[in-house]
Amino acid sequence: MARPTKERRVEFIPEFDYFKPVGKPLHELEEICLTIEEVEALRLKDLEGLTQEEAAEKMDVSRPTFQRILTMGRKKLTSALINGYAIKFQGGNYRLAGKHCHRSHDKGFERGHWKRGRKE
Repeated sequence: MARPTKERRVEFIPEFDYFKPVGKPLHELEEICLTIEEVEALRLKDLEGLTQEEAAEKMDVSRPTFQRILTMGRKKLTSALINGYAIKFQGGNYRLAGKHCHRSHDKGFERGHWKRGRKE
């Protein structure tokens, strides 16, 4: 029996949680979901420039776990950009910087959606 997944510590929830290619209606697009912890891993490593060890410590996970989260997030993001999929940030198993904020894979958080440069 696998042990339960530990909640990942997240410091930042993006204001916008949906992105789509311009010029194609939403109902015609395939969608890729990035979990909140994948977005946090991308933010810490690629935007903040932290080492994997530093980022793993901030997320309260092991370095190999951080690497798996980061790799999956990069793979999904790259696939969406190359194939023209919509990108949605949703779900995961995380806690918000010191607070208990559990989200399951099929539940998201409510935020505005971003399309064509306007908040809808």
